[in-house]
Amino acid sequence: MIVLFNPKATRFRNRRFPLSVLALAAVLEGRENYVIVDGNLDPDPIQTLFSIFRQHAVELLAVTVMPGPQTVTAVAACKEIRARFPNVPIVWGGYFASNYTNAALNAWYVDFAVRGQGEDTLLELLEAIRGRRSLAGIGGLSYKDSEGRPCHNPERPMKPLDAFPWYPYHRIPAERYLLPTFLGRRTAVHQASLGCPFRCNFCGVVTFSGSREKVESPARTEAILRHLQRTYGVDAVQFYDNNFFLREDHARELADRLAPLGLRWWCEARTDIMMRYSDATFEAIRRAGCAMIFFGAESGSNETLKQMNKDLRAEDTLALAARIRRFGIIPEFSVIFGNPKDPERDTRECFAFVRQLKRLNPDCEIVVQHYTPVPQRDRMYGGVEDQIQFPTTPDEWTTERWQRFATQKDPATPWLKPRTKRLIDNFELVVSSRWPTVQDIRLPSWGRTALKVLSRWRYQLGIYSWPVELKLAQRAIDLRKPKWESL
Repeated sequence: MIVLFNPKATRFRNRRFPLSVLALAAVLEGRENYVIVDGNLDPDPIQTLFSIFRQHAVELLAVTVMPGPQTVTAVAACKEIRARFPNVPIVWGGYFASNYTNAALNAWYVDFAVRGQGEDTLLELLEAIRGRRSLAGIGGLSYKDSEGRPCHNPERPMKPLDAFPWYPYHRIPAERYLLPTFLGRRTAVHQASLGCPFRCNFCGVVTFSGSREKVESPARTEAILRHLQRTYGVDAVQFYDNNFFLREDHARELADRLAPLGLRWWCEARTDIMMRYSDATFEAIRRAGCAMIFFGAESGSNETLKQMNKDLRAEDTLALAARIRRFGIIPEFSVIFGNPKDPERDTRECFAFVRQLKRLNPDCEIVVQHYTPVPQRDRMYGGVEDQIQFPTTPDEWTTERWQRFATQKDPATPWLKPRTKRLIDNFELVVSSRWPTVQDIRLPSWGRTALKVLSRWRYQLGIYSWPVELKLAQRAIDLRKPKWESL
């Protein structure tokens, strides 16, 4: 028995298809005996794991781990399993194992770490565990030698998604993951590509994919979504690709194939790439059901964008904000505040940039982020190696200090002064109150109106400090929102 474990990473009401373990399940289907345990759905996954381990001869526990809350639950579960079933090997995969490989292997309860795409690595690891091959020849695998020292095998070349089978949705209670969002009543998630060809120096995807992207064929994307629609009644989709649109011909074919399905969807893209698309392609994307696109704008300063290795101009973002409005697609722009070179100036520039975006397109949504670097292969920590010393074990990553860092709630980076962070957070509150997100479908209309009215004067005058009234209003409205935890 192979156990695929997705530790809890989000609230119950925010659960989605566990795509990472479904990808592994796809290559095991029909050839191995396996089970999926999802901590986002199971109220007591550790007891479920215990029950499986007692009833079956488990050969391997494969755990997908993201930095942040999922690390906390992964550590707790793996410690329990190792203590009760010490002879069962445990392998970690996902972004944590790819970005913090040595830290993962430093845990006494982790035997192997898979870097990058894990399907073929898992199959070969099973062969090694069964004594049929050597660990040393498995690409993308890290492990401990007989002395406990970390060994890192060469990278594994990425394979296109079409090279692997469809996800076995029938192996999970798929209907329980289809929840209402601003897109529709039964929203699914899908990933039509893996990786990213760019090298932004603040992004963990670079280490995971090595600046490579493998795209699913439009025909396969259409077929899978049609299957989800017919089998489970899906009416909306969130695409989890880092770059849903790269080539215009691919984008146009995909849009033409999705249009007959009548789905509403959200995806991610780059402003510079989409600005090269024709109006006809934009119209095709709109007609295909695209409601919102997330763009990593990051900064309004070209110098800052250059420091981030973003390969993007602020002018492209501003032009895209104005242009996309004609097609009724909402742009969602992430902006990173507190660049370590000069965080105070960067914050002022980001304020001005956001206000420019809102003037050009009041419907655009703003995602405020704090600059939190990650390790990369060729340039560590976004150029701040001497200021950040990352934890060397998963246990340290579970501490409050590093959980705040991983979730960007309070990263406590040495270059961002507390007063500057407070100003950024207050600015975010004013902007989000002036234009409440359409994605919060629990926010009542009276609450939207109240927040807009209360925040109008602050935004117009550029006064962001001490927004006590907005905090109280948000708190009062949150108490009146319907509770959906039981869905």
